[in-house]
Amino acid sequence: MTKQFYKIILLFFILILPLNSKANENSVLTITDNDFFIGDKDAPITIIEYASMSCNHCADFHNNTLEKIKIEYIDTGKVKFVFRDFPFNYPALAGSMIVRCVPINVRYDYMNALYKLQKKWVVRDIEDIKLELYKIMQSGGMQQEDFDACLNDIDLENELLEGVMSAQREFNIKSTPSFIVNGKLISGNKNIKEFRQIIDKILSE
Repeated sequence: MTKQFYKIILLFFILILPLNSKANENSVLTITDNDFFIGDKDAPITIIEYASMSCNHCADFHNNTLEKIKIEYIDTGKVKFVFRDFPFNYPALAGSMIVRCVPINVRYDYMNALYKLQKKWVVRDIEDIKLELYKIMQSGGMQQEDFDACLNDIDLENELLEGVMSAQREFNIKSTPSFIVNGKLISGNKNIKEFRQIIDKILSE
């Protein structure tokens, strides 16, 4: 069995982990220094997205809705948008790790690029996944040794998987994308009209 196969098995056990297992961490609602977000840190609304890089519904949200939210609510100081990883399989885990290894000032662009090119690198063969991912990252200047080091970073891998467990324990998240809007879980992909209704209702309260 390959190392990647064990990663997939580990992800499987995470996804069936009993929800009443004791949490040793702070609430997932707490935004930490490890979190990647865009927008004003003091915005009145916080949206936490749990997404899988291999999820086509997540790609649809990032490709068709997120930029509209950014223009209307994030850039205007009304929403802080936090990106959290919820990998269901090895391609998603690899994609999440690679995005976390690029400088934070370009992370948003790389993340959205991977969603736009999802069909190119989310494939069956593990070596093909790595090859296609590297082609994308190389075009932005990432060197092979940095790419390999990122995918072999066990601490980063564990951090991502622990984040999955924390989200499941506290909010019973089972699908992607899922959004926590000011502490309330909203499951499933939503279009801009639906997000306007959710956000505007909170702003009017």
